[in-house]
Amino acid sequence: MMLESPAEPPRDCPLCPRLAEFRVQQRMLHPEWFNAPVPRFGDPDAWLAIVGLAPGVQGANRTGRPFTGDFAGVLLYETLAKFGLAQGTYEARPDDGLVLDGAMIVNAVRCVPPQNKPTPAEIHTCRQFLVPALAALPNLRVVVALGQIAHQSAVKALGGKLPKAKFGHLAEHRFPSGMTLIDSYHCSRYNQNTRVLTAEMFEAVFARAMAFAPVVAA
Repeated sequence: MMLESPAEPPRDCPLCPRLAEFRVQQRMLHPEWFNAPVPRFGDPDAWLAIVGLAPGVQGANRTGRPFTGDFAGVLLYETLAKFGLAQGTYEARPDDGLVLDGAMIVNAVRCVPPQNKPTPAEIHTCRQFLVPALAALPNLRVVVALGQIAHQSAVKALGGKLPKAKFGHLAEHRFPSGMTLIDSYHCSRYNQNTRVLTAEMFEAVFARAMAFAPVVAA
């Protein structure tokens, strides 16, 4: 579901010329695809935010929902379901009925970049949407960053300083606001295939995040 601005860039966002040009190319090649900045997805009352890198060409850029339609999404959504943060069945399409409960997913860069590699300038430019996306969550307690670029953007979006918050799998960073950032290796196909990230390692990140979950009254 498309949520309102200022946390969402417009469909034809012109701020990053290289990404805008690539988006036009994809629309010509695949006019039936989403081919636009991918909106955040999840529970507006989320206590947990998951920050990814950017849409994949045949994943979120095609489907319009973060981590939907590519290899990384299988592990992510299965893990969220295991911890009660997703309800329904993930079927790799935006109309599969899957809903998030207590979690919100947002990418550091909203438009698909060529070769899955946004430039530093593009990452910086798109942070103007990440900051309000996180700020719009009134119950936010913890952020999970998937990969080093997501970590860097999340640290800056939360008002932190990178020299004091170095990336590392399962590393935790506390901010004066009371927010906690937990790092994870990205759940990309490459990281999974090379065993840089295993399902057990990924689950450990969310097991730690669950320590910050609000207590539900009996």
